[in-house]
Amino acid sequence: MKWKQLCEIADTTVRAARARLPAEVRPAADALPVTFEPWPSEAMLEDEGVDSEILGLFVGPDHGADATATLPPQILLFLENLWDYAEGDEAVFREEVRITYLHELGHYLGWDEDELARRGLD
Repeated sequence: MKWKQLCEIADTTVRAARARLPAEVRPAADALPVTFEPWPSEAMLEDEGVDSEILGLFVGPDHGADATATLPPQILLFLENLWDYAEGDEAVFREEVRITYLHELGHYLGWDEDELARRGLD
């Protein structure tokens, strides 16, 4: 699938996931940028030790933390990796974008996997 199509599908999916968030979480989610990248950069792979097949990544300080970090908080979604993971199935791609977005949002909010599941955000 072409990059522009992947971005459009991912954007629609993220917007829909945000719209379904509980009211107390939505303002923080709305303020957190989501950036679409095809794959992790060479710098991420080399300097940060990121796995080349990673689907998403939260960078920056957690919500409510001291914001003096080098990077502002944001979610990175690696759409080519997500597409490969979905094996070219658009429905699977949409679901994996949703799951990955919620997972990374949970990191921003300081939640672990159990807390995500408890809140129905897994």
